[in-house]
Amino acid sequence: MKILAVSCLTAFFMPGKMNNTTADIKDIFLQGVAAVHPQQLIRKNVQVIPATRVINISGDNYAIPEQAAVWILGAGKAAAAMAQELENILIAHFPVQGMVVTKYGHALPLQQVALVEAGHPVPDEQSVAASVKLLDMAAKVQPHDLVIFLLSGGASALLADVPAHSSLPEVQQLFDALLKSGADIREMNTVRKHLSGIKGGQLAKSIYPATLCTLVLSDVVGDDLSVIGSGPTVADPSTFADTMNVLRKYHLPEKIPASLLQHIENGVAGRVPETPKPGDPSLQHTHNYLTGTNRVALEAAAAKARQLGYHPVLLSDTITGEVHAVADDLVQTALRYNGPLPACLLAGGETTVEVTGNGRGGRNQQLALAAGIALAHHPALTFLSGGTDGSDGPTNAAGAIVDASTMKNAAKMQLDPNSFLQQNDAWHFFSKAGGLMITGPTQTNVMDLMITLITADGLKI
Repeated sequence: MKILAVSCLTAFFMPGKMNNTTADIKDIFLQGVAAVHPQQLIRKNVQVIPATRVINISGDNYAIPEQAAVWILGAGKAAAAMAQELENILIAHFPVQGMVVTKYGHALPLQQVALVEAGHPVPDEQSVAASVKLLDMAAKVQPHDLVIFLLSGGASALLADVPAHSSLPEVQQLFDALLKSGADIREMNTVRKHLSGIKGGQLAKSIYPATLCTLVLSDVVGDDLSVIGSGPTVADPSTFADTMNVLRKYHLPEKIPASLLQHIENGVAGRVPETPKPGDPSLQHTHNYLTGTNRVALEAAAAKARQLGYHPVLLSDTITGEVHAVADDLVQTALRYNGPLPACLLAGGETTVEVTGNGRGGRNQQLALAAGIALAHHPALTFLSGGTDGSDGPTNAAGAIVDASTMKNAAKMQLDPNSFLQQNDAWHFFSKAGGLMITGPTQTNVMDLMITLITADGLKI
């Protein structure tokens, strides 16, 4: 990641007492998350035209014949909240049916749509069962029906299937290896799509010739619809050959089960069908709508920062790269800043971590710890990195907040931040030194927010 020169919900923070800057940076983050909550996004993008059987979706009208059914299907961390709001809009006008799958702990009460919870970030038996049920429902859809599919980040694990001659533990082993490899989301989902019968446009193909509308919350840098949630309703430009290239890039062929490697090799050789490609006629009745993005969250966070008296500067909504390099760039950008003070520098995206230690944490906590090391002697800086979904890796935290006082407190406790960083153990560092940010499930997911506050005094360049 390279940053150009800068121009002019309820959460709790543990442990320790919050200062004003810490409270401000948390409030800025939460305002960004609130702006991409499904309750707002779905209501903004879906309306029933009064006294008609017409549903308007993001400006397009879909007439529902008297004999037609309306289906609500979906997958992702935000799927339950999206379905809940969509039911509220539609049920007074149409009978609805369907099913959505979400991550454990993200369930919400639904009226007519079935809800399944499943494993994330590694799929489990419920993930496989959910895929089977969803494909069974797709087979029941009639040509005159309307299917509304609700897609958000997390769907790649929540909808999982097992290729022939392999097992779920083998698929789990591959998912885990991908998560630890340092591969980015595009690369991981290229592999996932080619181990599946539902991802990469294959769900849309099974619903054809009925009309299918997908409402998408993007958790992918650049908002590529074919990558988000492994694109179950989007044509897939990637191939089995691309999949093999990803595995080789991260030295995975020797680390993954032989049955899965054989499946991919069979695909490269043409013995396993490819995913539907752009122009496939079975996707001609499919319409995809991008409804929520990281940019929306950043703009809302900027508005909150301005309200609190900070000068907001939006750096980028396409941050990618290895966490340690990103942390250094973000801190150095803050140190080079020469605009109005106090300031709030805002960035969004998704970093990657190659896991080599045996600690506990996620990419946001790892990024915050790396930034904390870089800003330890700069008391004017406060840094936050948090996942908008409220969960950072396999932990209970959304991310962490760090400043010079955090690092000073760690030193008093004789905590070596570099050792925790090397062990990928940022959760234990922040749980002791202070700084973990715990929001619980936010019911949305548009990647991560990275926020740096610069106060009016104490800046050292």
